[in-house]
Amino acid sequence: MTAPAYDNDNIFAKILRGELPSHKVYEDDMTIAIMDIMPRADGHTLVIPKNPSRNLLDVAPEDINAVVATAQKIARAQMIAFEADGVTVNQFNEAAGGQVIFHLHVHVIPRMEGIPLGPHTGEMADGDLLVGHAEKIRKALETL
Repeated sequence: MTAPAYDNDNIFAKILRGELPSHKVYEDDMTIAIMDIMPRADGHTLVIPKNPSRNLLDVAPEDINAVVATAQKIARAQMIAFEADGVTVNQFNEAAGGQVIFHLHVHVIPRMEGIPLGPHTGEMADGDLLVGHAEKIRKALETL
């Protein structure tokens, strides 16, 4: 079965083009990291390749390598910024695999021992909260 073609109007493509706002944490030539607007824990960040790809099944090797390298940077910064005990990394592929937005993205979520991952409620977090979390991660990135 062939997956549908990449949709240039998905929300992440619009963010990458500057058509929609985001709380950017990190950017390099190949990736950006932004706060998830519906976080499942404080500091929940998304790492996105700048080049179009629907998901892991069609991404170019150099793009997935860049995404993983950025996810590692973000995870290390989250450990510092949130005094986390660990990090959960999720990546979903196609609707049956749980993917909702069809532009490759990796969830990087700081975790605290004994605190369960919050549910995906579909409700957006307070913008000021996200701004504060993004700033904490950016400051931690400066120390790495």
